Amino acid sequence: MKVITINSSPRAEKSNTSLILNPFIEGMEEAGAEVELFYAKKLEINPCRGCFYCWVRHPGECYYKDDMNMLNSKLRNAEIWVFATPVYCDGVTGLMKNLMDRMIPLAEPFIELRDDHCRHPTRDGTKKGKLVLVSNCGFWEMDNFEPLLIHMKAFCKNINREFAGALLRPHGEALRPMMEMGVAIDDVFEAAREAGRELIKAGKISEDTQNRVSRPLLPRDVYVQFANQAFSKWMGYWKEKLVKGQ
Repeated sequence: MKVITINSSPRAEKSNTSLILNPFIEGMEEAGAEVELFYAKKLEINPCRGCFYCWVRHPGECYYKDDMNMLNSKLRNAEIWVFATPVYCDGVTGLMKNLMDRMIPLAEPFIELRDDHCRHPTRDGTKKGKLVLVSNCGFWEMDNFEPLLIHMKAFCKNINREFAGALLRPHGEALRPMMEMGVAIDDVFEAAREAGRELIKAGKISEDTQNRVSRPLLPRDVYVQFANQAFSKWMGYWKEKLVKGQ
């Protein structure tokens, strides 16, 4: 089974999103999947021109000759897509949105009724399959993921993919400091690994496993205090640098 995974965090492999995504990938590979990982930051992907070149002039082929052509070819042939993004302004990162806009060659311009709703048909040669969301958020509450979930589920309906679950990590900024302090949070990463195994073996991720990935790491008031102190310290560091002319 082929899986295409896209990490759209601007921090790429150093991101908090990667801390959840990496064990998830390991779990999928342990279950026998062939996984390819791409970092959106490292790809040359121009913004969509809205010119319909891929729909009417050269169907299925984009005007731009950049990395998105390679990626679309791989997406066409993959049973599972994994989209990983931190929450930026209540949605995906700009890198991910740009990439999603450029996936329009996978659809045809015509309109059909699917589930009693206007949709674009999927272009011939594009496999039907599943999509999983992996996300991390700097805020403490789970409801901060709701706009992102609505977007991803709507995208799945339009691209004719099954939404197979989401690994959501609230207050993700606490992950690395807690790891450095030796706090026991390995169960969160093991749950992400189990989610990968479940997806490949059962075709979906259980609600229990998703909840274990999202479990609270520390009380909200403690997290708020920790985050504010960390940013104050960081700002003080750069203020001192500026004073010294560095």
